[in-house]
Amino acid sequence: MKRKFRINIITLGCSKNLVDSEILMKQLDVNHIEVTHNDEIVEADAILINTCGFINDAKEESVNTILECIEAKNNGYVKSIYVFGCLSQRYREELQKEMPEVDGFFGVDSFKAILEKLSATFRTDLVGERVITTPRHYAYLKIAEGCNWGCSYCAIPLIRGRYISVPIERLVKDASRLVEQGVKEIMLIAQDLTYYGVDLYGDRKLAELLEALANIEGLKWIRLHYAYPTMFPKEVIDVMKRYDNICKYLDIPIQHSSTEVLKSMRRGITREETKDLLDYIKSEIPDIALRTTIMVGHPGESQKEFEDLKAFVKDIGFDRLGVFTYSEEEGTWGADNLEDNISQEDKQQRADEIMEIQQDISYNLNQQRVGKEYEVIIDRREGDYLIGRTEFDSPEIDNEILIDTDIDIDTGEFVRVKILRADDFDLYADLI
Repeated sequence: MKRKFRINIITLGCSKNLVDSEILMKQLDVNHIEVTHNDEIVEADAILINTCGFINDAKEESVNTILECIEAKNNGYVKSIYVFGCLSQRYREELQKEMPEVDGFFGVDSFKAILEKLSATFRTDLVGERVITTPRHYAYLKIAEGCNWGCSYCAIPLIRGRYISVPIERLVKDASRLVEQGVKEIMLIAQDLTYYGVDLYGDRKLAELLEALANIEGLKWIRLHYAYPTMFPKEVIDVMKRYDNICKYLDIPIQHSSTEVLKSMRRGITREETKDLLDYIKSEIPDIALRTTIMVGHPGESQKEFEDLKAFVKDIGFDRLGVFTYSEEEGTWGADNLEDNISQEDKQQRADEIMEIQQDISYNLNQQRVGKEYEVIIDRREGDYLIGRTEFDSPEIDNEILIDTDIDIDTGEFVRVKILRADDFDLYADLI
């Protein structure tokens, strides 16, 4: 019997890219094409690489992955290579010149063109349908595409275009379909959640969307990622307080604390406004877990401003924190108007200092959990441990709960545990 055409999709970068790959996988599947995701480079008729072009490290990973696939093609393991996504959107001409072995380069949202190249048909009736590649009990829901802010360092508007919201009724339909497939936890994602609805409805409608999603029967947890702090719609906090299935968790990337640096970053917010917002959120939901992202080494960041950032991080005590070092992105406002005048060594030193502070904060916060009981969702088993998370932890990036038990509990099930001990980023618990 003749083998079906086999394709391996490799996804690099963020969860927004992952959703794009899942949509493409569904289209391939209904065209009776065998498709795998992030499989080891073995024999395949074609490899599709969904690239990231956000920062230098991500670009380098994308380029190296393409080169690995070219080597596999030259060795006869792969017949065709197609590249799409952010890096290809931005640097298509340069990539075509440097990598003639690649059979096609496509940008973002190029599903129809990719399918045509593969002699497949784009099905318009499948809008919103995907093949879920995450563990079946959680999934990402992309509520918008693009961004209107134009931060000095960010190329996303150049790559993804202006902000386009997905209508509430479609998102409710998509989320309901996920729940029917066994999904219990949904992470809302976009370049900026808090701008949601302005283009469609003339006003920010994240609160209304949350309320509609929270009423979906069987949806246990809803989690918010990438909530831009400028002009934050405080009614979102009111909705979070009213619904038990909206996690007490908010990913709110502040990037910096210095008003001068924030102005240079074109973030549209001051230190005082940032502090007031965070204080308000914590006063309204005292046990909320706040995740943030910090950028160090932005052009003009003095040692004084960096010291202010360290003090701010200590003062707020973020539950979760990630750090990026500034990298100049051609075409951005920063690249055209600012001098990248801080060495990479100094940038990395500053990033390391922030993470040392955060490690202490995380350790102290985790110690406060010892002896307490929590509801936990089970993600997987590793050896003697069941691995789970509380509502305060997002998959893959946050703390995990390690439960030492030989009791067989299915992934996606909820259990109650008591925390026995904790280290910097993980907690150990017993089943109750």
